[in-house]
Amino acid sequence: MTQLRVLPLGGLGEIGKNMTVVEYDDRIVVVDTGLRFPTAEMLGIDLVLPDFAYLRERAEDIEAIVITHGHEDHLGALPWVLRELEYWPPVYSGRLTIAMARSKLDEHRLREAPLEDISPGERLTLGPFEIELVHMTHSIPDSCAVALTTELGTVLLTGDYKFDQTPVDGLPADVSRLAELGRDGVLLLCGDSTNADRPGFSPSERGVGPHLQEAFMHAPGRVIVTSFASNIHRVQQVVDAAAALGRKVSLVGRSMRKNVGIGRSLGHIEVPDGMLIQPSEVEDWPADKVVVISTGSQGEPLSALRRMAHNDHRTIKLHHGDTVVFAATPIPGNERAVNETIDRLYHIGCNVITTRDAPIHASGHGYEEEIKLMLNLVRPQYVMPVHGDFKRIRLHAQLAEAVGVDPESVFCGENGLPLEIDASGARFGEPEQSGMIFVDGVDIGDPADVALRDRRMLSADGIFIVVATVSEQTGESVAPPEVIFRGVPFIEQAGELIEDIRDEVERSLARAATDGVREIDLLQQELHDDLAAFVYDRLRRRPMVLPVVVEV
Repeated sequence: MTQLRVLPLGGLGEIGKNMTVVEYDDRIVVVDTGLRFPTAEMLGIDLVLPDFAYLRERAEDIEAIVITHGHEDHLGALPWVLRELEYWPPVYSGRLTIAMARSKLDEHRLREAPLEDISPGERLTLGPFEIELVHMTHSIPDSCAVALTTELGTVLLTGDYKFDQTPVDGLPADVSRLAELGRDGVLLLCGDSTNADRPGFSPSERGVGPHLQEAFMHAPGRVIVTSFASNIHRVQQVVDAAAALGRKVSLVGRSMRKNVGIGRSLGHIEVPDGMLIQPSEVEDWPADKVVVISTGSQGEPLSALRRMAHNDHRTIKLHHGDTVVFAATPIPGNERAVNETIDRLYHIGCNVITTRDAPIHASGHGYEEEIKLMLNLVRPQYVMPVHGDFKRIRLHAQLAEAVGVDPESVFCGENGLPLEIDASGARFGEPEQSGMIFVDGVDIGDPADVALRDRRMLSADGIFIVVATVSEQTGESVAPPEVIFRGVPFIEQAGELIEDIRDEVERSLARAATDGVREIDLLQQELHDDLAAFVYDRLRRRPMVLPVVVEV
């Protein structure tokens, strides 16, 4: 009996790193390759990717990778996925998403990757799958749901969506095609759960523009607007508001400049001639004639706005009286970083406008009534909520039951837990490997247990480095030990403590020499254990102790 298998590798029980594997007749289509940003305790980690070891083992079975849209939580892991796969499957998506993917892969020198843009409604047959993109509205153009049809039935993965009746680009979601799919029969719906906890309908993106213009109108000096660099519709509305008030616009932040360039080349953004100025020119214009559009809406440490807030940006210096507009809401987990940035802005003397102060943001994810509308349009046989933490997944399941889906046909899953469907029904299968892999710099690895624990220890209690010089013949100490410490919160009696540590080193080495210990590794281990116990006894803290033994 042929079985359809849907395996989420990311995006369930979390916000971000969305990746779903759809498997039929031993062939695979991967939908989305997303990442998420590290939490505060992931010290030194730059990005978090889904663990795609399952795909590495099955690389030659992959028919295609399909990307629903160009946000980082759906596209960002693509360079690392392709780098790790020995076989490169073709990558399909809409024009804007493919352009963003190509730009991202160029940075990683993966220019030979097979990328192909396809239009909504166009159907491709790849192995046992027929693939079709269905146009949806979101906070970025070219957002699509993915319909994967097999002999067993159709799986519809919505991607991120809302039912915006007045989108900025005038292209609402293809409701008629969704209804046709529902009429023909959808076997499984994997639906976005991000706003399953918000009642009613989400506001239209078009409604943001007038409120932005009003905020600009009342700003006495420069206006700095921060939003997601990929929110091209929002950037367009900022440009329109600035144009209406006779202000010039400067784009600040590498990803902002890059995405706006891509959007303009594809006709998604229109900027009047002569309106854009370079960041270096901002100081040359009157304050009330300038709007800066910047990255950093999530308080990212290296973003342009964060650097401005800490007076560390190369070209833009914030002044008392500037108005900073946060045209985005914090992603869950980023609230602390955003609040710290806002506080720094107030310290400079800026006026700050957030979504609490004015309706200057519209979510790109549908609220409860839109999730119900999707369920009623598609009328799926089975439902598996995705793209959300466990709370939102559970709420999505309750919405499905509210519109008449049999509770036995709703599956609240988690990463690594495959849903298996055949002619006799649906059930969860045996878990596969899933989890997180970390990007530290440009390399990927899994430092979760060792490196992160060491980094946490260093951040909490600091480090002692002890250099001991011993005789190669006898193993006895032949020079006073050197003691170096960094970040150790002990303080006043530093000199006395260092002398005591030197004495303890001498005693430890003497015991080792008496016991006939000559191996450097064993000497260092004994020295570590003795010093760690001594330091804890004196400080009641556990700094990292790093002994170095040199033979002469």
